[in-house]
Amino acid sequence: MGSSVMPTSRQGDRHAPPAAVSAVGLRKSYGDKTVLDGIDLRIPAGSVFALLGPNGAGKTTAVKILSTLITADSGQAQVAGHDIATSPDGVRAAIGVTGQFSAVDGLITGEENMLLMADLHHLSKHEGRRVAAELLERFDLTDAAKKPASTYSGGMKRRLDLAMTLVGNPQIIFLDEPTTGLDPRARHNTWGIIRQLVTDGVTVFLTTQYLDEADELADHIAVLSDGRIAAEGSADELKRLVPGGHVRLRFADPAAYRSAAVALREVTRDDEALSLRIPSDGSQRELRSLLDWLDSAGIEADELTVHTPDLDDVFFALTGGANVPSQNNQNNQPKENVR
Repeated sequence: MGSSVMPTSRQGDRHAPPAAVSAVGLRKSYGDKTVLDGIDLRIPAGSVFALLGPNGAGKTTAVKILSTLITADSGQAQVAGHDIATSPDGVRAAIGVTGQFSAVDGLITGEENMLLMADLHHLSKHEGRRVAAELLERFDLTDAAKKPASTYSGGMKRRLDLAMTLVGNPQIIFLDEPTTGLDPRARHNTWGIIRQLVTDGVTVFLTTQYLDEADELADHIAVLSDGRIAAEGSADELKRLVPGGHVRLRFADPAAYRSAAVALREVTRDDEALSLRIPSDGSQRELRSLLDWLDSAGIEADELTVHTPDLDDVFFALTGGANVPSQNNQNNQPKENVR
């Protein structure tokens, strides 16, 4: 299986969206431990990309390489049009990085943290105060701005951390497990902030262990396992890589149930519940075919539900050695799920 997150644009393809991040063959080892084993990435500008994987899979290493914090052993990458090896300053000027461990200084106030970041970006005193005030308001931190950051809740610290990241108006933001340790409300608030950033045109590179987070936010997801990208695609495309999808028909009329059970192939019957389970990838084509058959046969089902594997299934299958169909054998055209 290839490891490209998106097919590399053909030369001269004028319709391909510009890449905010692209990489070919990134490798990194620490001693005998290979952390990244030749990964390829292409992330369109203005999208959310999620790198999903268990602890030790290489997610943070990928972020550190692309944000020029460490160097790759081999491979090439461009971030915001700048080569990470030959133009690291250009990369740094275009990005913001927020890690799972907050960069907030708890000994000073939230406002002072923001002004310190403004100084690091060489903003004038007037401009720094303007930007700090705008971002503190945007992240609902104005009332707490004069309080020491050590008094902030985990969610408030994470919002302040993100606000500090935006002081330099970055084109691309790397969020390395940004909601680790947050309660559900704070996580959802952070998701809202990330969605707003993308609406404003920012590209977000997200690493996470939370499968619902990737499902909720990401336009494209890559699953990293043992230093390689095991699969990539949208959440729905990845869910179709593992078996278990099915359509469930439930009947109120026992005669209709028996007729359908006899006529349909490869069904699992539940005679007590008067329901049939039919293997399906959940595509619109398959559902339409099933509905057309029921209609032509004069059989009425009282309930139809589509069940597709979730990202938990994908994650465990791809990182646990389960037999998953090669993505190269999948239909490259996206299929629409009817839920």
